[in-house]
Amino acid sequence: ESILNTEKGICLLCLLEGDTRHKETEEHHVLFGRGMRKISEENGLKCNLCIEHHRTGKTAVHRNEETRIFLTQLFQRKYENLHSHEEWMQMAGKNWI
Repeated sequence: ESILNTEKGICLLCLLEGDTRHKETEEHHVLFGRGMRKISEENGLKCNLCIEHHRTGKTAVHRNEETRIFLTQLFQRKYENLHSHEEWMQMAGKNWI
């Protein structure tokens, strides 16, 4: 379960833009690569994104560094509201804020 309580069929980024329509969504793991996907899964660092925001659009998280950083910062802030900054650093290894 996501620490941001995202819902299947609702894209988190569309929602932040004011679009609440149901769409086909894919699960995005905020931390990825070299074992980080598992850490994302275990810590709720994942959200539902529409296909355009996940991988096909110009601002897709897997194509656009600005979007990826924005989403990682959003999750880091939420994680640090629930845990400490030190716990984030131990888990993620990088400060995104």
